[in-house]
Amino acid sequence: MLTLNFDPYPVLTTERLVLRKLRESDADEVLYLRSNRELMQYIPRPLQKNREDAQTLIQSNLELIQRNEAINWAITIKGEDKLIGMIGLFNVEKENFRCEVGYLLHHNWHGKGIMAEALAAVLDYGFRVLKFHSVSALVDPANIASAKLLEKNNFTKDAYFKENLFYEGRFLDTIIYSLLTPFR
Repeated sequence: MLTLNFDPYPVLTTERLVLRKLRESDADEVLYLRSNRELMQYIPRPLQKNREDAQTLIQSNLELIQRNEAINWAITIKGEDKLIGMIGLFNVEKENFRCEVGYLLHHNWHGKGIMAEALAAVLDYGFRVLKFHSVSALVDPANIASAKLLEKNNFTKDAYFKENLFYEGRFLDTIIYSLLTPFR
C-alpha cells in the first residue's frame, strides 16, 4: 500500500512558477476563483459566497495535507507571491497507487502555458516522489481546454459516463482521463 508524507511540505518550482502551500492570506484570490461563475462552469461544486467560504476551503485543504490524504498547491509566478490558480492531487486510493488531479486558473493567465507547466511539475512529483502508478482527471465534455491540456500531457480518455452526476437539478456527463506512470 502507498504511504504518503507531506512533511516537509513540497514546494515545486518550474521555469516560471512556484507551487507553494495554500495559506489563509490567499483567501481573497481563492474566493475570486471559486466564486467566478465562468471559471467554475465545468466544476460541479457550489460557488463560494464570501471570504469565510474561502478560508474554510483553505483550512480543509490544509487539514487533508496534515493527515497525508491529499495535497493542493497555490500556483504563483516566480518573484510574485500572489495565487493565480490551484492544482492538487486528491481522491487518493492508497491501495491502488492512484489519485485524481484537479486544477483551476485565473482567466488572465489562460492560454499562456501556465497550467501545462504546473501540471507537468505535479505529475513528476506524483510519479517520482509519491510513487503513484496512475493519475486520473474527471472532465466535463464541454471543457475542451481541459481535455486538450490532458491529452497534450499524454493522458488517455478511458471512459465517457453519460448523465452519471446529478448537480443543480440536472444530470451531467463525465469523461475520465488517466495517465500511467512513465517510470516503470
